[in-house]
Amino acid sequence: MLVTYRNRRDKTYYLHEGRTKTGKPKYHFSLKTNGELVDEIPDGYEIYEHPGTGGVFLRKKLPQLILNIEKDVIEKKLKKKEGSRRYIFDIKGEIITIWESNQNIEALRDLFSDVRPASINGLSGNVSKLENIINIAVDYSPIMRFTLKDSKKRLFMTERYCFLGSVDDWIYIGEPDSLKNLVKKYIKHIDQDSFFDLF
Repeated sequence: MLVTYRNRRDKTYYLHEGRTKTGKPKYHFSLKTNGELVDEIPDGYEIYEHPGTGGVFLRKKLPQLILNIEKDVIEKKLKKKEGSRRYIFDIKGEIITIWESNQNIEALRDLFSDVRPASINGLSGNVSKLENIINIAVDYSPIMRFTLKDSKKRLFMTERYCFLGSVDDWIYIGEPDSLKNLVKKYIKHIDQDSFFDLF
């Protein structure tokens, strides 16, 4: 069976195999079905969906440095985070990054619900279809991240993204602590004016 992946934008990607100049295999995902398609993921690789764009890539498997219980801490806190934005998180090595939707979700719901159902492929007031349309329309930017600094004591450092024109980079906030404490202390500031006071 061909290796395919449907991303959050409801697009299906197909894994292709090519060759480097030296004849070694190289892999990439594409929306196209022509070319040399692959029927299994190569050993040592995994599928990765970019949180911001929804682009799909094949990457070498990364070591799992973040514990499942730590993933749960982030996931549960983000589910409780209600407001005008939507949040997802991504893990690469020792870094957990929280991504924030660039669009106001409530404004999108209002916009699409005001459109006549016939013009959105039979939307007909269907909430799940409306949410699918929003999922396709939304893209994300990184906003906050937690980096594992001490794997024995499970201590993390927190950074937030600084949006000053002269900076536009990550800045450290606070002191090392457990992920549970940091999540409780800092995630509440996301999508609030107080976020910009965190230094």
